[in-house]
Amino acid sequence: MTDFASARATMVDTQIRTEGVTDHDVLRAMAEIPREKFLPPASRQFAYIDDDILVAEATAGRPARYLMRPAPLARLLQEAEIDHSDFALVVGCPTGYAAAVLARLAGSVVALESDEELAAKASENLVEQGIDNVAVVTGPLETGYPSEGPYDVILLGGAVETVPQNLFEQLREGGRLVAVVGYGRAAPAMVYTHTDDDYGGRAVFDVHLPALPGFQKPKSFVF
Repeated sequence: MTDFASARATMVDTQIRTEGVTDHDVLRAMAEIPREKFLPPASRQFAYIDDDILVAEATAGRPARYLMRPAPLARLLQEAEIDHSDFALVVGCPTGYAAAVLARLAGSVVALESDEELAAKASENLVEQGIDNVAVVTGPLETGYPSEGPYDVILLGGAVETVPQNLFEQLREGGRLVAVVGYGRAAPAMVYTHTDDDYGGRAVFDVHLPALPGFQKPKSFVF
């Protein structure tokens, strides 16, 4: 039988701290949230491996979905510089795990998921863990969730080819959007900050993540 508590502590020490994560709140959240509880029973033994975990197979009209490996999630959250009073949006949350971690750092969280079945399971997972400051909503990921905005923090839960302008516009003044932009093996993790009418971005590290559906650039025609 897997000792999940020991595995979780090992994950923090060998996967997260070693990647430069020093924020005590982020480390505590990653150490306390039981990652295995956000996976199907058959996958729980893999909860603390240093890899992305498949949580939904690709089918016709439905792309494969993954639980992001722990270290990039922790680094993105650290770079977002989250305050306990912040209002946050997670875009793409197929299990509820990222929202659960973020809920320990922010005041309240909206978790947007495009797949209704996955959203229902994410909501169930959060309720079972007694996390009551997350609202799971459904809708196209690329549109965000403007009706509840603006947000202090927006986290994109997978790699995107481009960040739509409408997501930037859902940031509060001083708000931060964190995302991995690119599908390569070393795509930049970006932090964008809303200052006046500008959304300046800076690259903070390179990483590969599974793609988040709905964020491909429009195909251009070549004549």
